[in-house]
Amino acid sequence: MTQHSKVAYQVMWNRLISVVEEQAQALVRTAFSTSVREAGDLSAGVYDTQGQMLAQAVTGTPGHVNAMADAVAHFIRRIGRENISEGDVYITNDPWEGTGHLHDITMVTPSFHKGSHVGFFACTAHIVDIGGRGFGADAASVYEEGLYIPIMKFADKGSVDETLTRIIRGNVREPDQLIGDIYALVTCNEIGHRRLIDMMEEFDLAHLDGIAEFILENSRRATIERIAALPQETAEGEMTMDGFEKPITLKVKVSIEGDKIVSDFTGSSGLDKKGINCPLVYAKAYACYALKVAIAPEIPNNAASLAPFEITAPENTIVNALHPAPVALRHIVGHFVPDAVFNAFDKIVPDLVPAEGAGCLCNFQVSLRPRTDAPAPANARRNEVLTFNSGGSGARPEHDGLNATAFPSGVMTMPIEATEHAGPVIIWRKELRPDSGGAGKTRGGLGQYMEVGAQEGHEFDIQAMFDRVDHPARGRRGGSAGAPTTIAQDDGSAMNGKGKQFVAHGRRVAMAFPGGAGYGDPSERSVELVKHDLARGYISAETAAKDYELSAADIADVQAAVARGDKI
Repeated sequence: MTQHSKVAYQVMWNRLISVVEEQAQALVRTAFSTSVREAGDLSAGVYDTQGQMLAQAVTGTPGHVNAMADAVAHFIRRIGRENISEGDVYITNDPWEGTGHLHDITMVTPSFHKGSHVGFFACTAHIVDIGGRGFGADAASVYEEGLYIPIMKFADKGSVDETLTRIIRGNVREPDQLIGDIYALVTCNEIGHRRLIDMMEEFDLAHLDGIAEFILENSRRATIERIAALPQETAEGEMTMDGFEKPITLKVKVSIEGDKIVSDFTGSSGLDKKGINCPLVYAKAYACYALKVAIAPEIPNNAASLAPFEITAPENTIVNALHPAPVALRHIVGHFVPDAVFNAFDKIVPDLVPAEGAGCLCNFQVSLRPRTDAPAPANARRNEVLTFNSGGSGARPEHDGLNATAFPSGVMTMPIEATEHAGPVIIWRKELRPDSGGAGKTRGGLGQYMEVGAQEGHEFDIQAMFDRVDHPARGRRGGSAGAPTTIAQDDGSAMNGKGKQFVAHGRRVAMAFPGGAGYGDPSERSVELVKHDLARGYISAETAAKDYELSAADIADVQAAVARGDKI
């Protein structure tokens, strides 16, 4: 390969990343569901003819992207190469051959150039409703969790399967929204295809074989070099989560073995009776992500840069749930996988990975309906509103944790205005939660307070999808734990961290989402940083004195400066 061709291939590689980013942004602009449009719970990527991912969009979540990296090979096998035609679009929400649960729709579109098959585009989006019990942990099997769509053709040579669309419409609560999301996914892939063809014509390419080889070989080599530079050691990590009715333990042994890193989850808890089980494809996605961001964050994500990370787990454990286990909230377990991996990796390469954070997203879904305890107003209506929210991320060795920021999922917290626009729901309170970040040389990120109710004339069920109620984020290297999750009705009635729960007309639900843990000894934190936290309201005067030993005089000075409006 000449120097000129290497430069040209590098330009093409950058172009492909731009192509899939435009693909993802097209989905954000056209999606009907707020989970996609506002939170960015999606993924987009381009693949070679063998189903190997060549590039992924920056917009999206590791769970979707890294799981979707394996999905196209399943589509090729199920559809059959002989049945792949120009104008086709394929669909599934298979949890084990897609991205982990029925609420994710994955669409795959073959890309043709001058009559020849040159690759695939794929995209995934989380949709608000897929029928069944609704989004939540209450099901006892995947059959209860909603409509299952096997890998099949949504469009055959440009002709949409109208029978399939009628079946989908007849089985979900928000048919227009779901069908709209499906067409947004189709359009997303079409945008990617058009931009790819523009690139191929510009560079006079008949196929993608050359650029695919360049991307995969360079990514593989760069990743292996990073692994080879690490200590060739093995360490174990362990953590406990709330679970549904009883705690769950994640155990992992991380082994650095020359040109690969093996993460073995033997010893983790068995299946749960409720829908928090995690298929291996999703646990693998987040285990790979944890290691990749630790050692090779700047190497673009593709099949080759993910390949050196091997993930194993015994069948029918909480991180390798097999059909027909309920898996609707597989993200709860999956989002804790990086913390478990980091707990092991920190023993091999210290002072690199963060303390534990909130982990899983602090999501809840509100199922609204006209009140049943008295006559409802004529304008009362049924509606499903899903909102994505975040606790604090764990403190890093050199930086504080991020406030109300989703790690590892990376999805965005949804604006109040978008949530209230989606249905007759009212968000009465949404603000940062002082003192929730664990103390340390670097402080854990803050969680947040939320209070939710319904418009006049409505009652609702709330599907709680929380963790860290009984097992808050643990500090690292002397840092303190983050604050736990709390949830209760406004009359003081206790509520569970998971499951569907009824909220009567006029009642509200008050939630406090968890904080990230601290890193390092709090006594080593800069006095100026403590004063800054106190001035901004991130910590109280009591915490400044107790956890950071800030003097009474310094506390009084900060409070006086804040009262005067001085900048600190």
